[in-house]
Amino acid sequence: MAESKGKSPAVELEVGSRTVRISNPDRVYFPARGETKLDLVNYYLSVGDGIVNALRERPCMLHRFPEGVAGEKVHQKRLPHGAPPWMETVRVKFPRYNRTADELCVTELAHVAWAVQMSTVEFHPWNSRRADTEKPDEWRIDLDPMPDCPFDRVRRVAHTVHEVLDELGAVGYPKTSGGSGIHIYVRVEPAYGFSDVRRAALAFAREVERRTPEDVTTTWWRKDRDPRLVFVDYNQNARDHTIASAYSVRGNPEGTVSTPIRWDEVDDVNPKDFTIATVPQRYADLGDLHATIDDHPYSLDTLIEWADRDEREGAEAPPED
Repeated sequence: MAESKGKSPAVELEVGSRTVRISNPDRVYFPARGETKLDLVNYYLSVGDGIVNALRERPCMLHRFPEGVAGEKVHQKRLPHGAPPWMETVRVKFPRYNRTADELCVTELAHVAWAVQMSTVEFHPWNSRRADTEKPDEWRIDLDPMPDCPFDRVRRVAHTVHEVLDELGAVGYPKTSGGSGIHIYVRVEPAYGFSDVRRAALAFAREVERRTPEDVTTTWWRKDRDPRLVFVDYNQNARDHTIASAYSVRGNPEGTVSTPIRWDEVDDVNPKDFTIATVPQRYADLGDLHATIDDHPYSLDTLIEWADRDEREGAEAPPED
């Protein structure tokens, strides 16, 4: 990849029925290997169905890096100014601040390409959709290793998560986080609000902790957690909390990707192997490993019963976010 010197001429790409103009295509975004803004666009085009499936109809916060990932990061809730008329949004409310925002709402690949033109590297969707943004349809299990936690411990916890999901009759879809953790997504019936989904997620996390207390913590305050353990971060299901979607690139020099994996890959997977340089071929070979997630909605009723039971037995309800 050539180093950018000043501004390079814009290019126009045909994305579906849209024309998307990419300015400064040669600006280096990822210094580890020298990939450019245009390389980033082409990465997202190579996983098109997968990234659209991960973002479809969801309010989406954008992590933008106008100067590449070595520069300043901008957390953008509102659709950037200058959007063409075919971009779509969904209005969401932030009661704490008594404000609203019209966030990106992806329904086609050109929406993703235009967001990258506006320097977006990471896509962080809500776990609810435009039809009813107050009723989540995605339960997110975030296995977040503490600073002294080896990745083998994350692998073991992922297997325990899989075991409990199987017992519940829920279908989990794992992916690397693009960092040091693993995420597992479960499609759920949009019958509960955020607080109940969060309670259900905590009840599940507590069950995983009971089975593997030597590996897992659900302790709320970071300063009180054992730095060797995996925190099962149920708070990622709180309202307006977002994590990088499947196929989202992460804002680091290597351009790692939050990549769907099969359960039989957990023991051997190395998250650092998945980058914008390697994932396109993997996607061409395997397709979208999360393509069928909508086919397996799960009712949270049992987990809500677990939460009620835990609280009757003295467990604290989740602290207010």
